[in-house]
Amino acid sequence: MDEERREEKDFGADVLCGANSYNEKYYFNEKFANLPQAVKDELHVMCVLYTEECGGILTLEFLADGTLVLRTRADDYDFYYDEINAGLGISKLRQEKKELLEQLELYYRVLFLKEEI
Repeated sequence: MDEERREEKDFGADVLCGANSYNEKYYFNEKFANLPQAVKDELHVMCVLYTEECGGILTLEFLADGTLVLRTRADDYDFYYDEINAGLGISKLRQEKKELLEQLELYYRVLFLKEEI
């Protein structure tokens, strides 16, 4: 999947959570409050560690078809942000958290898109 191309054309994504290294904040969308606390905690740690290591802003967003996208970006003035390192960090997260991310997609498709399993 070519996430960068997809993210440019997929507006109106449903943000699950995100972390921002600039103001050192974490955001969790209360729309997904029914997720187990252990999952919320894992997402929190995952996002914060990523932004501490790679910088910039990381968001996890559900697209209209239920695909979960890990989107990273940096402020224009951030000359320390390394796009290559950020991309490698996303690949590492996708590999290490594959099962969690797949389960989150299934959760979204069933509960929000009302798809049959």
